[in-house]
Amino acid sequence: MKTSRRQSPQVNAGSMADIAFLLLIFFLVTAMIPNDKGIQRKLPAPCPPNTICDETIKKRNVLEIKINSKNQLLVDNAIISIEELKAITKNFIDNDGDKSCNYCNGLNASEASENPKTAVISLINDKETSYTFYIKVQDEITKAYYELRNEYAKNILKKSSITLTKEELKQVKEAYPFILSEAEVKH
Repeated sequence: MKTSRRQSPQVNAGSMADIAFLLLIFFLVTAMIPNDKGIQRKLPAPCPPNTICDETIKKRNVLEIKINSKNQLLVDNAIISIEELKAITKNFIDNDGDKSCNYCNGLNASEASENPKTAVISLINDKETSYTFYIKVQDEITKAYYELRNEYAKNILKKSSITLTKEELKQVKEAYPFILSEAEVKH
């Protein structure tokens, strides 16, 4: 008797690796990668060698903003709400020596900066501060600068801020330089 041996058909797997590789490339190329959320800041240039870069800043030119572990804002040792921060920041920066400037929580013109070019925002946060609240504070500070720069473009340059040339944009940024000092509370 004959024994019949059945041979099972074999699939050629030689091209399977090529197909898997092509599918991987296809999905990598066509997949949408979400943009990272965060803060875009340009860091200052390093101090040139043989140059003293530590400059003494008058206390009057520093707006001290502290965020505690309970996400509370203290501006010059007065508790404020996040909604008040932009107005306080704008008035501090744009005081320009105007003695009639009075803004909330007992801060007055003598405690505001001498002019926008010397105004420094000092942001100090606790290690327990939530990232979301920290970003909200950063956003309010950024909005204050954006509004001041926009007003400058409209009033001085007689243009909308979106129609400025590179030279005009540089002029606006020089009039209102974004000077932010960040630190973490030491325990």
